[in-house]
Amino acid sequence: MTAETVAIIPARGGSKGVPRKNLERVGGIPLVARAIRAALAVERIDRVVVSTDDTEIASIAREWGATALIRPADLSGDGASSESAILHALDELRARGVPVDVVAFLQATSPFISPPHLAEAIDLVRTGAAETAFSARESYEFFWARGEHGAEAIGHDAAHRPRRQDRDPLFVETGAFYVMDARGFRTARHRFFGRTEIVSVPPELAMEIDSHEELHLARLMASVHPDPRDHAIDVDAVVTDFDGVHTDDTAMVATNGIEQVRVSRSDGMGVRLLREAGVPLLILSTETNPVVSARAAKLGVEVIQASGDKRAALAAWAEARGLPLSRIAYVGNDVNDLGALETVGWPIVVPDAHPLATASARIVLTRTGGTGAVREVAERVLAARTAAVTQPEGMRA
Repeated sequence: MTAETVAIIPARGGSKGVPRKNLERVGGIPLVARAIRAALAVERIDRVVVSTDDTEIASIAREWGATALIRPADLSGDGASSESAILHALDELRARGVPVDVVAFLQATSPFISPPHLAEAIDLVRTGAAETAFSARESYEFFWARGEHGAEAIGHDAAHRPRRQDRDPLFVETGAFYVMDARGFRTARHRFFGRTEIVSVPPELAMEIDSHEELHLARLMASVHPDPRDHAIDVDAVVTDFDGVHTDDTAMVATNGIEQVRVSRSDGMGVRLLREAGVPLLILSTETNPVVSARAAKLGVEVIQASGDKRAALAAWAEARGLPLSRIAYVGNDVNDLGALETVGWPIVVPDAHPLATASARIVLTRTGGTGAVREVAERVLAARTAAVTQPEGMRA
């Protein structure tokens, strides 16, 4: 049997700084799933393994295409090292008859792992150019430390301040990935041994999440730079808010108190195309309003109104139809959509959504509510279905 290149992602359920950190979402995707996705995007990687002590993490790992290995309790505490989890995973794989010659250790707390840079590190080890290679960012910073007699310059001469272009950079580990020769790692029992090479990654990809502030920043970054692989929306059902999605979030009120809203005929055609493709669609609204009922009837779709807890209503609707939440898209625009957005696999918002909703989204649409947002979702859902049909066997996700 040919030895494999295996990506191993240690992901405990516990975390002190950010509780349940590996399950927190960035760009609408759990951190552990983002790491899995990055590894699966590298052709050189034959298998992705998540080492965990948590059943929910294990379930998400399998859902995203990884093998989940449950580690023993003595390797699950705060004092357990990542190396111990990797060694345990290698032992488990060996017991299953899986030979490993290169191991890529990925950390889920790095939300922007770059597949091309990870592939570069793997190539260095596979070709023998290095025994271990890791991600790092260039640094031209001047480091100081507090000493007994005041501040002390570290690694530079405080009396000599050369320009940036006249200095050679130092490198700071990003923590995103470490690629190692598996045999050498078993012997050294540490991620650095033999010839070690640096794979330089851009600073914007070097984030590591250890605090709520860093998590918030990562979410903002993800909303500004969405993953291009998410252009096609691969789901089994679409659920939408009404105000701000089917409408422009404004209403005209007549003297008799009756409301009128502006909707898009283009959206109506999008809903029709979804229905013809057999994709269930639900309108989920916080308020009870005759205009919502009328529009839902016109479109021929289900509607739930007066929903004070959209998360619960959505979950009940999905369960009744046997639809996994991970296979549902929810389209919203405001803070009352957060529960639903944080529940589904494809949280989507319109471009003028509330910042908190945008930070929870996997996709930010290009069309605003009432001007084709629903049509855009429909087209992207249908595009995913077309791609699944035309993609060669063996190449489908």
